[in-house]
Amino acid sequence: MSDGYNFGEKHLGYMKRCLMSKINVAEGAVRAGKTVDNVYVFGHLLERSPDRYHLATGATASSAKITIGDCNGLGLEKRFEGRFKWCLYRGCECMKVNTQSGEKIIVFAGGKNADSYKKIRGNSYGMWIATEINLHHETMIREAFNRQLAARDRRVFWDLNPSSPTSPIYTEYIDRYAEGMESGKYSCDFYNYGHFTIYDNPNVTPERLREIESQYEKNSVWYRRDILGERCAAEGLIYTYFAKNRDKVILPRDAISGKRMDFINIGVDFGGNRSLTTFAATAFIGDSLCVIKDHAINGGKGEIDPVRVNEEFLSFVRELRRDFPGVEIRYAFCDSEAQYLINGLRTFMKRSGDPVSVGECAKRRIRDRIDCVNSLMVQGRFHVLEDCRATVRGFAEAIWDPSREDDVRLDNFTSDIDILDAVEYSFERYMGKLVKGG
Repeated sequence: MSDGYNFGEKHLGYMKRCLMSKINVAEGAVRAGKTVDNVYVFGHLLERSPDRYHLATGATASSAKITIGDCNGLGLEKRFEGRFKWCLYRGCECMKVNTQSGEKIIVFAGGKNADSYKKIRGNSYGMWIATEINLHHETMIREAFNRQLAARDRRVFWDLNPSSPTSPIYTEYIDRYAEGMESGKYSCDFYNYGHFTIYDNPNVTPERLREIESQYEKNSVWYRRDILGERCAAEGLIYTYFAKNRDKVILPRDAISGKRMDFINIGVDFGGNRSLTTFAATAFIGDSLCVIKDHAINGGKGEIDPVRVNEEFLSFVRELRRDFPGVEIRYAFCDSEAQYLINGLRTFMKRSGDPVSVGECAKRRIRDRIDCVNSLMVQGRFHVLEDCRATVRGFAEAIWDPSREDDVRLDNFTSDIDILDAVEYSFERYMGKLVKGG
């Protein structure tokens, strides 16, 4: 296919079925081409759609714009090159498109929060395209469907990477649709499902495939989901690569002596509900990370003394400056749920004369943070100094919570995961640059 689009036979079959079906779901591996399929058909149908307003969603509005609007150069921006403009509509970012049947407005919105649905109220939408639908909150999914009740040509396009088989997106929607089709409950043009692996994408070269595969530990839950496109539950140890390759991840202190550190960031996880307050310092060394110092405030869990937190944090910073002279300590990213502690720490550090910038962590999804660390470990780009005992223990003991449908660490105080949150806060704002080809 011309204009930079190149679809394999399996993708073409799915796309042809999209032309007839009301609800279309593309599930499978990363870099499988799922989103491009949906975007292309969505754009094709938009040309003649009798509805003026349409909806595009992601976990966040920005991710929807990047994944659906840009889509690595194959998104709606390319599809309607010279015929669109970005603007605001009723407080939401939107794309106005000149089509063969007149101007269309595509509203872009995020869907991960319980109150995300409020952003899309007030309009009736014809088509709805969503990326990472499994990251959308249930209230958002229900509201988006409600907003389509008056559509003249209702269409739905979802894509997702596989997750736990018990995830509500399967039990409440995708599997129910499949069962309804098999039983004859739905007409033949109601539901269309396509499953794709990375090997189904003809645009992924063998060299690029090897590069992507190298970021995963074979047979891990991430490999099975992201490369093979399998639905599987996250069970047992989280950091299996760490468990098998401690000597590759844990470094003696003299292993980094003489290495040029670009800068150091500190992550802070405030205690509460029986958990400890923890600090973790991570050095950025080229495209690699190394946890160089950690600390947990002693005392009863959940007993937060702001004065003590401030004083021990200042001591932590001064020890870092002593041990790593000349290296910039750039940011301290703190748990965003404790605003009063952040404000107090920021004020205290300014008065102390120490130029560390104190701010909020990004609070990215736990699964994404874990995935980033695992990927960097496999690539040999994440290390921990051996005297960071709390961090070593955290990686060694962390397990999945078997009672949860989403991918989170077990937090029942049998292992110390507080330090892992602090470690992740120190670098999570850089995850997009750290994970290559993710």
